[in-house]
Amino acid sequence: MPWPWPMPDDHSFRALWDEPQHHDEDVRLAALVAQRLSADWSTRRQQITVMVQNRVVILTGLVANAETRRAAGELAWDVEGVTDVCNALRLAGHRRGRS
Repeated sequence: MPWPWPMPDDHSFRALWDEPQHHDEDVRLAALVAQRLSADWSTRRQQITVMVQNRVVILTGLVANAETRRAAGELAWDVEGVTDVCNALRLAGHRRGRS
């Protein structure tokens, strides 16, 4: 009787996100972006979290001003291997108003 799904130890069925090289590349890119942000005078003392998923850099946290937010995004884009940047940085002290 054929099995409808692969057995857990069947290595012929692996999803793309399970491939270790994707994870290793994301970790490498996150380290490079974080290093670049910590070396730049405009971003080094900001509260920036760097995450990378499928070579897409996601920047979150708080920064002092719009220029710093823009600079962080540009620094992330400059890292070789990055395919996209999601700049979700927020300005410190800036609150959304209710409409």
